[in-house]
Amino acid sequence: MSLGLPGAPCTPRGCVEPAAAAAVVPRAVRAVARLTAVALLLLAGIALLPLGRRIPAGPVRRWCRWIVRAAGVRVRVVGAAAPTGGLLLVANHVSWLDVPLLAAVRPARMLAKSEIRRWPVAGPLAARGGVLFIDRDRLRALPDTVARIAGALRGGAAVAAFPEGSTWCGRARGRFHRAVFQAALDAAVPVQPVRLRYRTARGTPATSVAFVGDDTLLASLWRVVSTRGVIAEVEVRAPIPPGAFADRRALAAAAQPEAGPVYGGGVHGRALWEN
Repeated sequence: MSLGLPGAPCTPRGCVEPAAAAAVVPRAVRAVARLTAVALLLLAGIALLPLGRRIPAGPVRRWCRWIVRAAGVRVRVVGAAAPTGGLLLVANHVSWLDVPLLAAVRPARMLAKSEIRRWPVAGPLAARGGVLFIDRDRLRALPDTVARIAGALRGGAAVAAFPEGSTWCGRARGRFHRAVFQAALDAAVPVQPVRLRYRTARGTPATSVAFVGDDTLLASLWRVVSTRGVIAEVEVRAPIPPGAFADRRALAAAAQPEAGPVYGGGVHGRALWEN
């Protein structure tokens, strides 16, 4: 999450296609069942939070995949496996589903806007899970924020961020802003870019999963569980090694989802997992 950035121009009314015929009884029943499954998985996660980092990464990744699948979204991950040790994971930002999808690649401390701390259920869960909350309106706090991120990276943690600074609908996307990349340079850790895409069975962008503008979490959640045939595609690019770029501007540009240079062999197209 970048600091002090304007929001994306995407809005629910202008960009998001509503779920089709969600009021029809069979589809409404299915949506309620999905919502219940997501809630139960979240409650299970809350119950296990006191164990903290003692929970192995494998079960955490599976739990995150189950959350997305329980919401009715199929998942396909291709590309390079995430390395161990300090790592900055960066991705484009479309939906609240992005968070469990990134954690399914590698469990990480998320960077999130401070408003999320006030969300029901998700806020307390995020706080207890080690999320780094960012106040984007306090630019003078930026050096301290970068130092905190760099400290976590030096300690061997993975940190996940969405450098666009806001969510986009999936038809358009923003540019990666460079503040968070300074932390990776300071800590001398690799940066692993991830491209997230949501599509329908027809191959068109599934904008119903987007969480944009003045959308509420509950409205977005209901729209997701009411939609059929959504596929989340996670393209994990190979890590950009420390020292590949001397400044954060060039590093941010190289990490863009559509960036040209590929490091360490790139994306090989093989499915790491699919469900």
